[in-house]
Amino acid sequence: QVQLVESGGGLVQPGGSLRLSCAASRSIFSGYAMAWYRQAPGKQRELVASITTNGNTNYADSVKGRFTISRDNAKNTVYLQMNSLKSEDTAVYYCNRYNKFAQGPWGQGTQVTVSS
Repeated sequence: QVQLVESGGGLVQPGGSLRLSCAASRSIFSGYAMAWYRQAPGKQRELVASITTNGNTNYADSVKGRFTISRDNAKNTVYLQMNSLKSEDTAVYYCNRYNKFAQGPWGQGTQVTVSS
């Protein structure tokens, strides 16, 4: 079964941290670069961070230095460590393959709300 299940979101104060997890089916995960995306209310989904199969990473300028993407190939899981969170990080976060032409069906996402 092809699926992506995101978790770990929640309500956090500005400056706080969260760690998101994405459990992927092997067919989506294995052998592919993976990425985290987010969609804020009224905005288009945007790429946040990506990671290749051998661990090379890239980040959107808006999160560089604050977020860290990682993957556990044995567990078919991608993580996003988010530190120094800002109100503008508030969004629903999703994971999927990095290659937009080969993405699987989107999961339900996990809501991250940064507010005092």
